[in-house]
Amino acid sequence: MSADRRPVRVRIAPSPTGFLHVGNVRAALFNWLFARRHGGVFIIRIDDTDLARSEDHYIADVVEGFRWLGLDWDEGVEVGGPHGTYFQSDRFDRYQEVTDQLIEAGRAYHDFRTVEELEGLRARARAEKKPPGYYIRRPADSDPEADRLRIRRGEKAVVRFSGPGKSVVFNDLVRGKVRFEADAIDDFVILRSDGSPTYHLASTVDDIDYRISHVARGEDLLSSTPKHMLITEALGGEHPEYAHLPLLFGPDGRKLSKRHGDTSLRSYREGGFLPEAVFNYMSLLGWSLDPEREVFDRAETIDAFDLADVQKSPAVFDPQKLAWMNGVYIRMMGTGAFADQSVQAAEADLDRTLTEDEKGRLRDIAPLVQERTKLIIEIGPAVRFLFDDISYDEKAWRKVMKGDAARALGAAQEALKEVEEWNPEPIERALRAMLEAEALSARKGFQPIRVAISGSNISPPLFESLAALPQNVALQRIAAAIRLLAEAPA
Repeated sequence: MSADRRPVRVRIAPSPTGFLHVGNVRAALFNWLFARRHGGVFIIRIDDTDLARSEDHYIADVVEGFRWLGLDWDEGVEVGGPHGTYFQSDRFDRYQEVTDQLIEAGRAYHDFRTVEELEGLRARARAEKKPPGYYIRRPADSDPEADRLRIRRGEKAVVRFSGPGKSVVFNDLVRGKVRFEADAIDDFVILRSDGSPTYHLASTVDDIDYRISHVARGEDLLSSTPKHMLITEALGGEHPEYAHLPLLFGPDGRKLSKRHGDTSLRSYREGGFLPEAVFNYMSLLGWSLDPEREVFDRAETIDAFDLADVQKSPAVFDPQKLAWMNGVYIRMMGTGAFADQSVQAAEADLDRTLTEDEKGRLRDIAPLVQERTKLIIEIGPAVRFLFDDISYDEKAWRKVMKGDAARALGAAQEALKEVEEWNPEPIERALRAMLEAEALSARKGFQPIRVAISGSNISPPLFESLAALPQNVALQRIAAAIRLLAEAPA
């Protein structure tokens, strides 16, 4: 059923058992885009049936992460709506009610078989080269009344859905026609022996109750779909349309995992990435606006997005490309906005408030920092030398402070003492004249000065960096480097 024939209601349903993963974020983004494109409703519910592992700070991470990315929601956690709290842990009575209904209708049954008995059935199926759950069906002696009596006596049992013995076929918006043969669908558990619902039951019941029109989720959940469709059918519900999104791989071509580094959205929020860049990059993981363009804004994405355009093949999540795109967005920022960001970054790095004079010096050099920055967290360390005592990067010192370094620093010290207007242009003239007089290359003459004043051989352009420092401070740092070189063992 197309989006224009049924009101679009989509959802994202993270489990609060860990920090929000980029795979969940990509699924949420595609659902949000689809809802916004079609004027629909985007819902965030919390699938917290695993009470032992669900934690409040993971729920907070979900909310903060989606808000940071700019994905607003119309119903759900903290927003409310017509369906209660949108926490599955508050709906256990509803899941029990549906289970009882399915048992009464003969579509589910209590299963008292032991782990050993079930493993024996799976082993038999494997030996006969049949699907593992081939023999996990309703026992011949199953009797609902007798089973209920055993439960009242305190015996423990799971509840299994009783498959109708038919194939399930559906049209996936991404993958096209998908078919699951009846033999491959076992009588799966819908209620555990402790009374808690499985993912199959809780997710399906919620989708029916919340009138979800489209389910867009990862391809790893494709095998769950026939089970959810059978439950929906047994309950007389209306099937949503399904779109199974391609898996996320790392740059090495393997499924995205911890081996590729921290894949939580939180790590990128705290790692100096802009939400606009993350939004843009994540939208490219399985979809594209235009083969010739990789950078586009939120409005363009909404206008063009459709689940039917999502690719089947796995998408590559490359942190290096995301960092590149983040740098593009940083350079797209207005100079005033970047300067404000730089002040905040410098104050956070120094753990103090900048003086007005320091803010002015930082704003003067901010456009040059902006040209070289990929991550917001790089700003503080890059400009720290302007406001605090420096420490020398050992690798940079060893690389630069040798050979003609002492001669270059001494000559620079004398040249800079004579600069009357402490601005980039006069500083450059003085230092280039020094190079000519000393017959030094720019690399041999300028790099020692850079390390002397900033502690590193990577900093904003040299002349502007010198001008951003008070003249006496720049000269003191050069003198300190000269002394250190003189004290070094031969």
